Amino acid sequence: MKVILKSDVKKLGKKGDIVEVADGYGRNYLIARGLAVAATEKSREILAEQKKEEALQAAKDKAAAEELAKKLAGEMLEFRVNTGKDGKVFGSVSTKQIAEELAKRGYKIDKRKILDTEPIASLGVTKVRAELYKGVIATLNVQLKGKE
Repeated sequence: MKVILKSDVKKLGKKGDIVEVADGYGRNYLIARGLAVAATEKSREILAEQKKEEALQAAKDKAAAEELAKKLAGEMLEFRVNTGKDGKVFGSVSTKQIAEELAKRGYKIDKRKILDTEPIASLGVTKVRAELYKGVIATLNVQLKGKE
């Protein structure tokens, strides 16, 4: 029996896959629990339509992420840190602080999306990369200045 998976099933397949399973397993487990539907001509048409819509949405999301990456390239995030003699920095700037500063400016980027996870502990401008979407990486300019 062929079924179309409605959600990921361990050791069987991912959502949207058409898989061959035993009749009893398909009817009594997968279809009964709402994990799959029988692979009829109509359900295959619906699946094809859903995949088209998902592809269009993914293209829109990627375009929006690329636009955001262009905007972020022009931004300069400034942080004031305590410094000692000889310009030694006390403390550092973490991904959480960078994400909070971006949120204040209206950009919603999760701190886990920032690829350079090493805390910034030196004065001057540092380039930090953030993955906005699969394959779209923005470069942020982070500047540390000593408190005056």
